[in-house]
Amino acid sequence: MPNWKLLAEQVFRGEDITDQEALAVLDSPDEELLELLHSAYLVRKQYYGNQVKLNMIINTKSGFCPENCGYCAQSRDSGAPIQKYRMMDKNTIIEGAEQAHRLKSGTYCIVASGRGPSKRELDIVTSAVKEIKDNYDMKVCACLGLLKPEQARQLKEAGVDRYNNNINTSEQHHDNITTSHTYHDRVSTVNHAKEAGISPCSGVIIGMKESKQDVIDMARALKELDADSIPVNFLHAIDGTLLEGTDELTPTYCLKVLCLFRFINPTKEIRVSGGREVNLRSLQPLSLYPANSIFVGDYLTTAGQEGTKDHQMLEDLGFEVDYVTTEETV
Repeated sequence: MPNWKLLAEQVFRGEDITDQEALAVLDSPDEELLELLHSAYLVRKQYYGNQVKLNMIINTKSGFCPENCGYCAQSRDSGAPIQKYRMMDKNTIIEGAEQAHRLKSGTYCIVASGRGPSKRELDIVTSAVKEIKDNYDMKVCACLGLLKPEQARQLKEAGVDRYNNNINTSEQHHDNITTSHTYHDRVSTVNHAKEAGISPCSGVIIGMKESKQDVIDMARALKELDADSIPVNFLHAIDGTLLEGTDELTPTYCLKVLCLFRFINPTKEIRVSGGREVNLRSLQPLSLYPANSIFVGDYLTTAGQEGTKDHQMLEDLGFEVDYVTTEETV
């Protein structure tokens, strides 16, 4: 096993960790977990101190998705009993921004199911974003599926700060999760956002029967993409989806994954995302030693932890909310 403190110092020098070192992180014995977390925290502290970024999602369109993603309750192949509705109106999206503001969220994430946005859906989102930016000093992130270059430019002109399109898994494992679009479709969308001047957000879902090498490859792919924000989701398998009953994760393994992502992407926002409540359980607070960002409120089709409990957790840890204004770098 590597010396974890020396591994952190290697990262500080700008040196990439090797695949052997990365695998050692994921395979590390649980009795070394606190030392591993401390070393990841030293890297996190170097770039983010004790501050935590808060993000809130609004699911503006639920279900009716033509894609066949095996993890998703909104997929065309899913039999999960979820609430389905078409695109929300502009005013409802704006009301969500008020809730995000009350929860001290620095980023408001506007999400919609589907392969990509229709003209009508894009017009609703851009109209809402313009009004939100006029009234609230917060970042707006959009997650509307696959984008064309002209759609990315329209979002930028409306004031969208960040665009999310997760790679979700490794290129090698992608076809085991979905076949209705390609891994490169997702990478292209992230690049279209970057070319339009929008900050790229892309992350993963851990626990979808991938190998440990897949996890390492995901972290490296996001480094190559230069994603500014990296949501790390942990599969919350929903009955009725193709991955129903999958339960591969332990709280300690989830923490090791977060440490790995911090070592490979030391300067980036690492966000503990969907599934943290059911997979990290009582170890949730420890996730913020390698990570520096969380979602508050609910996710797309599953409930999150109450926002007040998240704020209490941060206070108990001695961390501070990093309410980044849109005047700062995104």
